[in-house]
Amino acid sequence: MSAEDGQKLLVDAKAGDFQAFAKFLTWLERAGTSEALLEELLNPVKPAFRLGITGPPGAGKSTIVGHLIKHLRAQNLRVGVLAVDPSSPFTKGAILGDRIRYSEHFLDGGVFIRSLGTRGSLGGLSSAAFLMARAFDVCAFDVLLIETVGVGQTELDVLHVADKVCVVLVPESGDSIQAMKAGLMEIADIFVVNKADRPGADGLAREIEAAVHDGEAAKSVSVLKTTASEDKGLRELCTLMLEEKNAAGWAALRNDPKRLREEAKSLLRREWELATEGRLKQVVDTSSFKKMFTK
Repeated sequence: MSAEDGQKLLVDAKAGDFQAFAKFLTWLERAGTSEALLEELLNPVKPAFRLGITGPPGAGKSTIVGHLIKHLRAQNLRVGVLAVDPSSPFTKGAILGDRIRYSEHFLDGGVFIRSLGTRGSLGGLSSAAFLMARAFDVCAFDVLLIETVGVGQTELDVLHVADKVCVVLVPESGDSIQAMKAGLMEIADIFVVNKADRPGADGLAREIEAAVHDGEAAKSVSVLKTTASEDKGLRELCTLMLEEKNAAGWAALRNDPKRLREEAKSLLRREWELATEGRLKQVVDTSSFKKMFTK
């Protein structure tokens, strides 16, 4: 599709057409964006508050997101979800699990859920995620929940795209101090110790609280305990998130030079990937290239 097609899809999406919005997100993922559209995406009238939710596999991130959607909708907020799934290193495809994880919200006209593969990105988010998050801004969503594939020493892109980051851990995560070495102390605004009905949850919560309130690491970080399978503690997490949303200053931080630099790097990487893929396809399709391997 052309840039004009993308512009028309965005117009329809802003009018509330979810089908057009879905097509627009796909267009952004496949084609990038034009200069005119980028100008509009970078200057939303009312940006959506973005909460990044990350943590090791099996920590219960998807269950937490599902309950957060329910509590946010109870307050009549328009909710978007970007659910990032790991891509195959061979095919670059992904098992996009939104239909499985959030099925109870499919018929809700105030919720839009989009799965997205990492496409081999080492930072945990594909380049398109930055543009897609901007699309939720201009289409009048109140909150965007970004569930990532996980976090470690390299999967930290969520720090640059989210306004606040929630790290989900479980008592079985292992040595919590080792987990903290993986960059969690630097990126987390909220720690959630999920599956808090299991042994070790209280101890893990105390260790995290001691770490975030100690010395140079001291910062405004909240530590909550939840049992997401029973919807325990999720109302408190939702309340804390809305307090962050209603606080002044987070929207202005979108223009922080470091964040803008990371977003610009992502956009440039995406443009380079698209151009390189096109050139490779053209080269592979030429008869001279094929002859090299058929002699």
